[in-house]
This record gives sequence, C-alpha cells and structure tokens, in this order.
Amino acid sequence: MFTQQDLQQIADHGLTPGQVETQLENFRRGFPFLNVVRAASPGDGVTVVDRAQADEAVARYEAAAGRLGVVKFVPASGAATRMFKELFEFVNDGKRGKGIDTLLDNIGKFAFWPELQALLPAGADAKAIVSAIVNDGLNYGRKPKGLVTFHAYPEGARKAVEEHLVEGATYAAAKGVARIHFTVSPEHVAGFEELLAEKVPFYEKRFGIRYDISFSVQKPATDTIAVNPDNTPFRQDDGSLLFRPAGHGALIENLNEIDADLVFIKNIDNVTTDARRGDTVRYKKVLAGILLDLEERAFEYLKALEVGGAELEPIAEFIEKRLCVKLPADYDSALLRAVLDRPIRVCGMVRNEGEPGGGPFWVGNPDGTESLQIAESSQISPDDLPLMQSATHFNPVDLVCGVRDSKGRKFDLRKYTDPATGFISSKSAGGRELRAQELPGLWNGAMARWNTVFVDVPVTTFSPVKVVQDLLRPQHQPA
Repeated sequence: MFTQQDLQQIADHGLTPGQVETQLENFRRGFPFLNVVRAASPGDGVTVVDRAQADEAVARYEAAAGRLGVVKFVPASGAATRMFKELFEFVNDGKRGKGIDTLLDNIGKFAFWPELQALLPAGADAKAIVSAIVNDGLNYGRKPKGLVTFHAYPEGARKAVEEHLVEGATYAAAKGVARIHFTVSPEHVAGFEELLAEKVPFYEKRFGIRYDISFSVQKPATDTIAVNPDNTPFRQDDGSLLFRPAGHGALIENLNEIDADLVFIKNIDNVTTDARRGDTVRYKKVLAGILLDLEERAFEYLKALEVGGAELEPIAEFIEKRLCVKLPADYDSALLRAVLDRPIRVCGMVRNEGEPGGGPFWVGNPDGTESLQIAESSQISPDDLPLMQSATHFNPVDLVCGVRDSKGRKFDLRKYTDPATGFISSKSAGGRELRAQELPGLWNGAMARWNTVFVDVPVTTFSPVKVVQDLLRPQHQPA
C-alpha cells in the first residue's frame, strides 16, 4: 500500500508503518464506546469537602510546596478561530446575528478597546470595527487565545497568558520560583516569547519571585493519517499522504517530559480577574493538598505490600473509598499493588449549569474494577446517553497531577493511556472530503488508567472564554 516516498514521509513524522496501519484499522473498525456504569455524583464518585477539610488540604499543600517540584502546565496551542467565528462570518459573509449586536453595543467594555480604537479610522462602520478585531489591526483571528487582551486594570490591560503568570505566582510557586509550561503551535512561539520577555520582569518584581517559563509544541509523531470516505489513505495533489494533528490528547507526550512532582493543568482561556481569583487560588491548593494525602497513603500501602504479610482489607478500603476504584470480590494483593502503583490526578468538578464539558462517570474495566473517568458524549453509546444527562457535574479542565511513583521515579505516562479511545470526524482539505482521527483527549483516554478522584469545586473557579462575548461576563470585567 505504501510507496517508498510514503515510507520516507512516515519516518519523517517519527512514525512507523505499523503505527500508521493501526490508525487505518481504527478508521475501518471504529472506536468502541466506553463501558459506562453510571454517572458519578456527590457521595458516589464526587467528593464534597467542608470548610475544615478544605483548610486542612490547603495547609498540607502550603507546608509541602517548598520541597516539591511544582509546574503549572497550560495547553495554549492553536489560533482562537472558534472564539471569533461569528466575527469572521459577519466580515466575510455579511451574516449579522445577536452576537455581533452584543459586541458592538458593548465595544467599549472590552479590555482590548483602547488598542482597537487607536487603530480605527474616524467614522469606522460596524464592518470596519469587526474586521479590525479579526484581520489587519488586532489580528486576533490568527492569534492564539493566550495573546488576546482579556482584562482591564488601572495599571494596564492583561492578555490571557499574563493572568497565568499571576496564577502561577499565587498557587504554583515553590522556593521562590514559579515554573510554567505552555504548549503552543510552532508559528506562535515567537509571539509568546516576545510578550513574556516584556512582561515577566514586571510580575517578578510585583510578586517577589522568579519565573521559569518553558514551551513545547505538539510532536509530529502524534499526528494521524487522514483517509478518504472509503478509508483509503487521503493523498494530496502532489501524491503525498496527509497527516493531521491528533487533538489535545497528543499532549500526553509533552506532559510526560515535564520533570516535576506535582503538575497543575488548566486551559489558557479559563482565567478571571484579581478581584475574583480568591476561590481559584484556594481550591487549586485544596486539590493539591488532597493529592498529597492520597499519594502518601498509597505509597505507605505499596511499601507494606512489598514487605509482605500486610492486611489486605484496610488497603482495599482505602482504594475503594479514597481512590474511588471499585474492586472485584476476588481481589488479591497483586491487583491492589497494580491499582496503587499508578499516577494520580485530582480533578475539580463544577456543578452542571449547562456548560459544555466532559462528565464524570463510573466505567467498567477489563480487570474487573470500576473506576472514574471523564467522558465526552462521543465516547458514550446512544443507549447510554441518558446517563450523560443525569450527570450533576462536569470537568472544566482543572487538574492536579501526581506523576512520581513510591520510589520517586517519574511514571512513563504513555503507559497509562487507553489507545482504544478516540473518535473519527469529517473534515475537508482542498475542497475534498476526508475523515480524520483524534487521539483520546488529554483528560479523557490519555489519562484513562490513572487513579482519578473528583472533587466538587465552586463554579466561581470556572471562567472560560469560548466566544469573544464571554469577555463581557462579570468574571472578566473590572470589579
């Protein structure tokens, strides 16, 4: 099937012919649905902490942070095309909906208005104003969200990436250093570097810390081959194969290269202003404190199992009640050891108020256990979709991860993915229809074999900007 030219192209991507064959088989066979048992809920997979428990977790993290390697990991790849989709439709096609009216009626409330106003000619009409936002002018339609001006302050406006500098200083600094890692597209690295070179000294002085900023790009070896509607390889006009980025699940490779004890993960657009950041900072520390407690207990039990002669019942109780893994009746010490010896993630879960996002579910596993997973609707069979509607919470991408084992060695996170998860989507290239394949999402299948604990967090910790009009919400406006 593959020509010599194809084999060279595959090798240049860092892939093997066998890996590409597996991708083609995924197209032909499709991905199986998750074995969903039920939605997780408070008291049954979603932990609700009271004030005293939250205070204890915060204190535990703050006491330990100085001896830990802490990194804040921010997926920030790609242009903000979805954020400005409606604006492009107005400029290119003249399609004017309520969103455009809302934008123009409130244009002075956007933090980027002073920048935009300085670029506009006198008497600019609606189309000129909107065009200056997404095209020549601010050029936001071709920039990543991290470089979009989000919030206004008396001392000057801040872009989204700057708010992550502030967050990093408030909950992710250890030993006077805040380590922040951004995953970015290759074409945007220079833009991030230029902005941060200008802004970092200001925030270092303000918070009395030093920033250690790093970047990575999605690896070509995580790309997937595109196919025609009949599942044969899609060939471009020059006869070459087409490979496409395989979604944010590919970032497990980037996360795997982070040298840390504890990693906070949060999307680039989920930030708020200084006046409203209190709950965000507090509950990031709560999640981290809970993680540290779980790790300590898991490591103690692993050592007891290694020595031999340990009572199994207390260990099984910890696994079921604290690590949220339901064990089969015939469990043995080998299964307990296998469950304990995994990366741990503690995920903030927000009460479902109609926002999109993966839901928390109990899922049956091949080893006879049930564990918690974050599942998207595409992973759930049509027969099980009513379970999705019964979910009380959803995941706003608010994770704290423990990535070292009981002996202090880094886990190879690539061993804890579920390659049987993913989905197929319809796309096009050069006016021709194609089918594309996405890897399991970073917080879905790419972490499927981690120990997962869900914790109820306030909705005030969730302030996403999916469309530009979201910047008009109170959590993005001056106090």
